[in-house]
Amino acid sequence: MNVLDPAGLDCLAALAEAGSFEKAAQLLAITQSAVSQRLRSLESHVGHLLVVRARPLRLTEPGKVLLRYARQMQALRADAARELGATLGREERLPIAVNADSLATWVLPALDPLVRAGQRQGYGVELIVDDQDFTHDWLRQGEVLGCVSTVSQALRGCACLPLGRMRYVAAASPAFIAKALPGGLHAGNFAHLPFIVFNRKDDMQAQWVSQAFGVREPRLQERYVPSSEAGARAAAMGWGIAVLPELLARPMMDDGRLTPLKPEITLDVALYWHQWKLSAEQGLEPGADQSWGRSPASLMDQIGHALLQGAGAVLAPPDNATP
Repeated sequence: MNVLDPAGLDCLAALAEAGSFEKAAQLLAITQSAVSQRLRSLESHVGHLLVVRARPLRLTEPGKVLLRYARQMQALRADAARELGATLGREERLPIAVNADSLATWVLPALDPLVRAGQRQGYGVELIVDDQDFTHDWLRQGEVLGCVSTVSQALRGCACLPLGRMRYVAAASPAFIAKALPGGLHAGNFAHLPFIVFNRKDDMQAQWVSQAFGVREPRLQERYVPSSEAGARAAAMGWGIAVLPELLARPMMDDGRLTPLKPEITLDVALYWHQWKLSAEQGLEPGADQSWGRSPASLMDQIGHALLQGAGAVLAPPDNATP
């Protein structure tokens, strides 16, 4: 296949980001007709339909393959501009997928220096949030350049390193415990009590109950609160029992807003950082000092390095096995 048109790839990435031709045109500062022409030219060049013209539009499987390539080209362009001291015409996005609990605890402090630098250098880190078991799908589909995930197996062409283990504990407000759990939480009453759940993908509460009481596939009364921080506040307000990252729950337990339930029962969730290797030389290298494959490090390497350092400072150490 001949060299792909960068303008066509930018068009495809804008369509995936915006979800419509009109909004993609606004992102690229061109006409909607020009977006259509560039997409048709790219589709003709590769011999595949890349976008299903629907509302919202969606990418075909060949379109997802090229989207991954388009995202990588954008990251390489941002790297080149940074190293040359040039200014990009518009801010390049570096999208990564993270789980909500990591975002609520350690990810923002870890990325803060890079985000501030990006404001000066013409690139931006975009955070896409999903359940930790599903962030990897965003990477596979080409929507993001890296992800924090529970998946330990690297995709072909990706680097994967362990970040550490996030510990989860169960807690509720003292008032809720006094009213609903005078005899404590046990196998005979958990099914009759409300559990605060992030969304329908979230099975952390079910995992904790299974471990605590030896019940397979427990059925829980679920109250959905789609925010880690808001879920913790809801528990403190007495909405029900929450299974929370210890990093998030600890300050609220220390000041008495939450009380741990069965503190001997904890869940440790292993997290991994995945990122596409954008060149043969690039990539995170495992080692005691988390050294890098090349210097100066690419922007994606810098993001990965920042996340590895941030996670290492607060998470339990990863298992010895490296994927």
